[in-house]
Amino acid sequence: MTITNPDWRTSTSTGSDEQQLRRDLAAVYRLVAHFRMTDLIFTHISLRIPGPEHHFLINPYGLLFEEITASSLVRVDLDGRPVDAPEARVNPAGFVIHSAIHRAREDALCVLHTHSRAGCAVAALEEGLLPVNQMSLEFYNRVSYHDYEGIALNLDEQKRLAADLGDTNALILRNHGLLTVGSTAAQAFLRMFYLDKSCEIQIAAAAAGRLRLPAAEVCEYTARQYEGTVIGDYGDPEAMGLAWSALLRLLERVAPGYQD
Repeated sequence: MTITNPDWRTSTSTGSDEQQLRRDLAAVYRLVAHFRMTDLIFTHISLRIPGPEHHFLINPYGLLFEEITASSLVRVDLDGRPVDAPEARVNPAGFVIHSAIHRAREDALCVLHTHSRAGCAVAALEEGLLPVNQMSLEFYNRVSYHDYEGIALNLDEQKRLAADLGDTNALILRNHGLLTVGSTAAQAFLRMFYLDKSCEIQIAAAAAGRLRLPAAEVCEYTARQYEGTVIGDYGDPEAMGLAWSALLRLLERVAPGYQD
């Protein structure tokens, strides 16, 4: 798609809350680009705007993630129709996948989908994600799988997508890619960063030799440590907030202008 009119960008914001959500989502797009998890213009990250309308923000079809700014994001309804910019286009596959999850999960305010090399490789493995490394133990028995049905253009697939995700926060789309959800854009990104990193480590380790996996009880214990549900363990509830702040400082250095 060629955007012939750069001034189509949303100009009817509902206020400062939406503007902050736009800045957060634009930051995630730029971070996904920075960490090389993009597939040209063909994957998507969406963020729900609070309110009864179930509107959400998503990328306009045709922009690279490194080009996304807060004002270029498109507000769409659950039927995939742009609300403020009728001339804007949204990738149909992005609408099918993201609207399915936004409909089914009130807590999944942000939905992040990637086609990274490592993620696609693990999505093609019969065994899926293995507990190879400490990072991957965050997802131990906490990642779901959805079988490949073709390019996600069929509305009938939406119910199966949502059912397969269930109440987990990470989904491996077999023979396709990765998906994470979060209550914020930051949470969805950090989950994706470590899910993708887990896939990278697994592919590298498997290529190097025979895998050595921790005992199942240790894997489950570590997963609960990540969740902060192990009584008596010292946790760091500020860690993810500190990591997100550091990432925003990184963007100010390498990709200023995303907040425009």
